[in-house]
Amino acid sequence: MSRKMQLPESLQDRCVALPESRQLDVLAGLLERRGAQVLRCPLVSILDTPDQAHVAAWLRRFIRDASIRDFVLLTGEGLRRLLAASERIGVREAFVQRLAQVRKIARGPKPGRALREIGLASDVVTEVPTTQGVIALMEGLSFASDRVAVQLYGSEANPLLQDYLRRRGLEPVCVAPYVYADDSDEQRVLTLIDTLAQGRVDAIAFTSKSQVDRLYTVARRHDLEARLQDGLDACLVAAVGPVVAARLEEVGVRAAAVPEGRYFMRPLVDALAVALEGRPSMR
Repeated sequence: MSRKMQLPESLQDRCVALPESRQLDVLAGLLERRGAQVLRCPLVSILDTPDQAHVAAWLRRFIRDASIRDFVLLTGEGLRRLLAASERIGVREAFVQRLAQVRKIARGPKPGRALREIGLASDVVTEVPTTQGVIALMEGLSFASDRVAVQLYGSEANPLLQDYLRRRGLEPVCVAPYVYADDSDEQRVLTLIDTLAQGRVDAIAFTSKSQVDRLYTVARRHDLEARLQDGLDACLVAAVGPVVAARLEEVGVRAAAVPEGRYFMRPLVDALAVALEGRPSMR
């Protein structure tokens, strides 16, 4: 019997909290089709970086600088934002052509999905979609030049990756095409914390580190960290992948449901269903 057939199909009478924003409807739909009640509380949205002049300058440099032979892609979202920015300044075709010429080093499968949308593919892909995974992969690579393009995510400079490249004698040529912004007003976040603390939620599913950070930032501001911790301890916590699980671990929360190998919405729901099986419902 296949693994898919063995998975519990029903989440009937389960309440699942979703701090997701970008793919909220997709994730909610997957859960609702299994009978779950979804508590929607989008915590973070993704916006183009306000420093579009830097993005434009980076795009033009990337297109004209033939010495850049490698491009580290950390997220699919970042590539899509760069493509949109290149369209706005009239260099999309040149950008895509240049992308085809460089070696594309992808942090996991998501950049590859964005590349396939423009008829390209990742050249090398990390086994684990983390910065450490990228570094481990690059340990086995040689580089034809001393400049490496790097697409960052959010406003995080990723010093771990940049320091590694510099130790290798490489110059990281970085661009951060998007930023994370608060999407939910504080009252909604406070309501979520209260709902968790009251034991009315069976599970909460995190899909980014920024969601964890936003939740704890609001809790600290209102002196509710202990109440939030009690609420998370009372329910099952799910993480879309090891990066998010590691961030939860840093704040003292164990992710009891994490997909293995494929870090997308459907595997997250499958892992959540498996982990909830046999647990009493909060409803």
